[in-house]
Amino acid sequence: MAINLPTKRSRRGRTPMAEINVTPLVDVMLVLLIIFMVTAPMLSAGVPVNLPDANAKPLNQNPSEISLSIAEDGVIYLDDVALDPGTLALKLAEVPPAPDGKRPQVVLRADRSLDYGRVMAVMGELNRAGFTAISLVTTGSVPSP
Repeated sequence: MAINLPTKRSRRGRTPMAEINVTPLVDVMLVLLIIFMVTAPMLSAGVPVNLPDANAKPLNQNPSEISLSIAEDGVIYLDDVALDPGTLALKLAEVPPAPDGKRPQVVLRADRSLDYGRVMAVMGELNRAGFTAISLVTTGSVPSP
């Protein structure tokens, strides 16, 4: 490693060094990067839903996916936007296809207190709109009965 020694001398002795030390800047940026990497996955779920428990291994995250949530009161949320009753099919038709030409994967989060028929009706609408890759989200792992 070379040191840039000043070659000119002024009356007072030394000339000021005209270099910026970027090491503290890099350290701060790396810490911020780590903080954002840790908190980003926590920001993806915006609708509070009481998810059921299941004994399953977690799936990999897919960037071309849409999030569909059904709250306890039956309101359907597409990403974080509440949908009016009967408009799910219209909103699903507006979703653009993934870069590979297929429909994006749907991540379905349904409250555990919902009727099974209500969840199946939403899954039927998804299937009718051409969304065949549906992932059901649960919390944690519980031993199978």
